[in-house]
Amino acid sequence: MAWTIGIDVGGTFTDLVAVDDTGRVIHTKSASTPTDQSMGVMDGLALLAEALGIDRAAMLAATTRIVHGTTVATNALLERKGARVGLLTTAGHIDVLEMREGLKDDRYNLRVPPPEPLVPRDRRLGVEERIRHDGRVETALSTASLSQAIHALKAKQVDSVAVCYFHAYRDPTHERMTAEAVRTAMPGCYVSLSSEVLPQIKEYERICTTVVNAYVGPALQRYLERLETRLREAGFSGPLLIIQSHGGVATVADAVRLAAGAVLSGPAGGVAGSRHVARLIGHGDLIPFDMGGTSTDISLIAGGEAAISSDRKLAGQRVGLQSLDIVSIGAGGGSIARVDAGGVLHVGPESAGAQPGPACYGRGGTVATVTDANLVLGYLDAASFLGGRATLDTQAAERAVDRIAAALGVDRMAAAEGIHRVVNTRMAEGVRLVSVRRGIDPRRFALLSFGGAAGLHITEIARQLDLSRVIVPRLAAVLSAWGMLASDLRYELARTHIGDASRLSADGLRRIYQEMEEEGRRRLAQTGFEGTVQVRRSADMRYGEQIFEIPVPLDGLDWSRADLLAQMAEAFHTCHEALYTYALRDQEAVLVNARVAVIGVLPALPAEPPRAATAPVGPRAHRRAHLGVWQDVPVFAFDDLAAGQSVAGPAIVESSTTTVLLREGDRAEVTTFGWLDIAVRGRADASR
Repeated sequence: MAWTIGIDVGGTFTDLVAVDDTGRVIHTKSASTPTDQSMGVMDGLALLAEALGIDRAAMLAATTRIVHGTTVATNALLERKGARVGLLTTAGHIDVLEMREGLKDDRYNLRVPPPEPLVPRDRRLGVEERIRHDGRVETALSTASLSQAIHALKAKQVDSVAVCYFHAYRDPTHERMTAEAVRTAMPGCYVSLSSEVLPQIKEYERICTTVVNAYVGPALQRYLERLETRLREAGFSGPLLIIQSHGGVATVADAVRLAAGAVLSGPAGGVAGSRHVARLIGHGDLIPFDMGGTSTDISLIAGGEAAISSDRKLAGQRVGLQSLDIVSIGAGGGSIARVDAGGVLHVGPESAGAQPGPACYGRGGTVATVTDANLVLGYLDAASFLGGRATLDTQAAERAVDRIAAALGVDRMAAAEGIHRVVNTRMAEGVRLVSVRRGIDPRRFALLSFGGAAGLHITEIARQLDLSRVIVPRLAAVLSAWGMLASDLRYELARTHIGDASRLSADGLRRIYQEMEEEGRRRLAQTGFEGTVQVRRSADMRYGEQIFEIPVPLDGLDWSRADLLAQMAEAFHTCHEALYTYALRDQEAVLVNARVAVIGVLPALPAEPPRAATAPVGPRAHRRAHLGVWQDVPVFAFDDLAAGQSVAGPAIVESSTTTVLLREGDRAEVTTFGWLDIAVRGRADASR
């Protein structure tokens, strides 16, 4: 029996999924170990092997590949615990990081401080060189100036160097010469070149992304090397692949080289899994909703495809690489509740994390969290948390919630319900961010609920948004880890080529895209990949007087026709009209960046065998739950439900890793895969 394994490290738990060649799925969770994530991964692999009934070495020996999502790069950036970075840039331009683009995140707040640069001014050094926008060398690279700058960085004990020269995307020669000099003078130093990280126009985006890459790269490199060593010593000999922010996977070497591409590594697995779910259920319009212990990640699947953006910010830093369009909210099971000086209840974004965790975990936590409130409300079974591997401390949760109740001047149950409602409202606003605020009506979408904590909140969130359908996969608690196994090798390439589309040569444009495609195929070949290759073309385009671009898919164009440029212009007008309700077809469409995604299609994730029709099963127990008033609510075992069975709310459906709450009027149908397809009672009906 051969296995593929997906691993998703979260802030609280590490999720692991093993799929055999028949489609059978085994999953488990282990506690995350923030000080060294590889320890939690190895602990989880031992639990996974135990669930399979074999030892870990035998399981790993039979594993064909491991796909891993890690938060090492994310945490290094969020917690500002990255490398000690030095920056080498064109003389006279060391302050680009602080000037940014002349805008504030909150333009009407005069007191908001600008984000602190990852590289302080004394470690930003200018080097005498200059390349013009057309690639012409105006000032040759000064070896004396470079040597002096490297000597200064060496004296400041930097362990990572970012190199970003003006217009290096046109000619990377100066940056490559600099990298060679740095590696010679500072052996072992991590070097990040803008011409490799983000070879395109816009100086601030390029320099900031290159610095982020240098900042998180060493930590990611150390972690992946440590994890690879432990896996090899434990008996694994296959490839370890790392999920990237754009939803594809990369080898360890490529992930280390382009470390900034892993800052959304974990959430990307959830979107990849959501695309797979859309194909399985035949419903291409989904809102993936991933609520974990620390945060909630929300995205949009339209027509079976996820939106990709190159305009991302994380911890105040711009990351210009292509990434899935995901909105992250500091709201999860571990989100901390507090009451401010004005007597207003807030939930999140601060989290209790894995250590000490919610008060009910019994690890020393004392503050009230969403999980504590849910336990007090009776939604969770204290005796069978994580399938019985842990017991929750109800009294500790009550004490924590009582402190919130005292601050609000209400009783315990009102405080717990308040925490539950506040976090629901915050997460519903996150759904609006990816839909309503982008001109999309969410009511034609189904909510896809996953992450260990989502099931207790998802129907109420759907009700707030007037959504009528919620899908809960049986693997909801580990869907990100499972979804990673449906990802492919992917290389994103870009080339800046500013010009009016009508004035470009069709042959020249075809040549640009062909060269990028060939480069992507070469990179795939270097990994040893020999399977099917897919190529997707797109472009960043704008009208002449605009200062921003929009992504335009170009796969529907006929590239052999003489009117290729006219087709491209019309594709841009159509996209602009869809986004902003108007198009200016009498104005020139300007091509800014040509883009190609070269995808190496990995073996498909086998479909889990459908369940045979059996007699409906009854509840395995009843539990008192507070749904406005205390009620005895039937509790069903998720894994035992029969295909075709219907469960009417109020009811609780629970497994070892997730719990789903159905309120009055909600009805869940069990699909052939054993998933829940929930019809949500609307707000108007609920008020009657």
